[in-house]
Amino acid sequence: MLLVQYLGLAAVLFCLGVYGVIARKNGVMILMSVELLLNAVNLNLIAFGAAYDTAVGQVFALFVIAIAAVEVGVGLAIVLLIYRNRSTVDFDQIDELRG
Repeated sequence: MLLVQYLGLAAVLFCLGVYGVIARKNGVMILMSVELLLNAVNLNLIAFGAAYDTAVGQVFALFVIAIAAVEVGVGLAIVLLIYRNRSTVDFDQIDELRG
């Protein structure tokens, strides 16, 4: 496959992730959309690494995967605590963080 095809797929994934973060109100769906964003970045890193015959893209992708795993763990913990306190994960109904 050509580099342009990988970049096009990554752009579509990134746009879907941005739409999910902006349009969704459910905390779990927002976390899944952030994962789509990170996977699009990983696809770009690996595609450019393969195009230029270097392993740097794969190394950076591994770091992004590790950071994404930590982000999911912390994010799900926050969503579970909000669900315990408010009985909802709808971010429009949560007003505790407003100043």
